[in-house]
Amino acid sequence: MRIAFFSLLLFSFTFRFEEEKVVLFLGNSLSAGFGLDVAQAFPSLIQEKIQQEKLPFKVVNAGLSGETTAGGLRRIDWLLKQRVDVLVIELGGNDGLRGIAPSETERNLQGIIDKMREKNPDAQIILAGMQAPPNMGKDYTEKFRAIFPSLAKKNRIELIPFLLEGVAGNPRLNLPDGIHPSAEGHQLVAETIWNTLNPVLSRTAQAQRK
Repeated sequence: MRIAFFSLLLFSFTFRFEEEKVVLFLGNSLSAGFGLDVAQAFPSLIQEKIQQEKLPFKVVNAGLSGETTAGGLRRIDWLLKQRVDVLVIELGGNDGLRGIAPSETERNLQGIIDKMREKNPDAQIILAGMQAPPNMGKDYTEKFRAIFPSLAKKNRIELIPFLLEGVAGNPRLNLPDGIHPSAEGHQLVAETIWNTLNPVLSRTAQAQRK
């Protein structure tokens, strides 16, 4: 929560130059960098990559530990009081851990997408795919996994197939709780996100110059 609080303060009070665009990470403890310093969390690592590429974007980390898709849907109106140009939705992990009905998770994510498009129809949206733990049973895990590609196809938005690809289940890349990535794990997550985000930012920046 501390990370999200200070990030949002910066979002609210930092003067934005006319050409600067905002990338908002709407997420849970993964975006918030649970157990790590702010600079080690993947949103900060993405900001470093943006600066290296000299792209005119500012990352805002709206990660909140424990957040569900329902919580994200409740928060999005407030977050969208400021202009958001690229929205990365990193939610669903806690839904899966709690066994929330996949249909409810899907409705909440669709609600977030709808509110983003209503506020800024030209905004780019990226959905990060998640998976439920295997102990939830095969039927549940398959339905849960299918939410993300289905929504991406339906809404014609970009999809990160699985946010924790190569990280989930690897003790070396996770904290002792086995759930949250370590600093090294966040570096790999940042690379996974960047593979999808970088082309989106490049296209958006190029369109702005025209």
